[in-house]
Amino acid sequence: MPYELWLIRHGETAWSLTDTGRAKAADMGRYLAGRPFALVLASPMLRARDTCCLAGFGDEAQIDPNLCEWDYGDYEGLTTPQIQAERPGWSLWRDGAPNGESIDQAAARARAVIARSLEAPGDVALFAHGHILRILAACWLGLEPNAGRLFALSTATLSTLGYEREARVITSWNLSVSG
Repeated sequence: MPYELWLIRHGETAWSLTDTGRAKAADMGRYLAGRPFALVLASPMLRARDTCCLAGFGDEAQIDPNLCEWDYGDYEGLTTPQIQAERPGWSLWRDGAPNGESIDQAAARARAVIARSLEAPGDVALFAHGHILRILAACWLGLEPNAGRLFALSTATLSTLGYEREARVITSWNLSVSG
């Protein structure tokens, strides 16, 4: 049977994990307890690393810079409404961010994670962020990277990518788990 990619989005943040985010990460750990992964990768960003550790995979996780969140450049730390006050109708998916990463650059990183994951001899857990995981899912499906805008992804959720026969599919999406 082909293996799956398990996408785990970090817990709720206010730039670092909130108490709720930490509790949900621990819930994720209880849910995943005992599940063997051939490879565990985590973004180097603190919120993803903390989620990975609280879920019980810190000792086996390898840090992969390709799982960093989309670089928002000059818009880092700003909300969409704040940006749209200056640029009405702005969308990160369509317009990008000045001095940030293009969607094609983020997609190249996502494709590198997929390639690395496909070399593993079993299921792979990926602890990362909303935008990069949505781009990764679009790339997995063979869609344009901006199709990731169509996949809502909440914090502290689990999604899986796998196969139906030979076709790459989403096997589950945006699941909130409890231990």
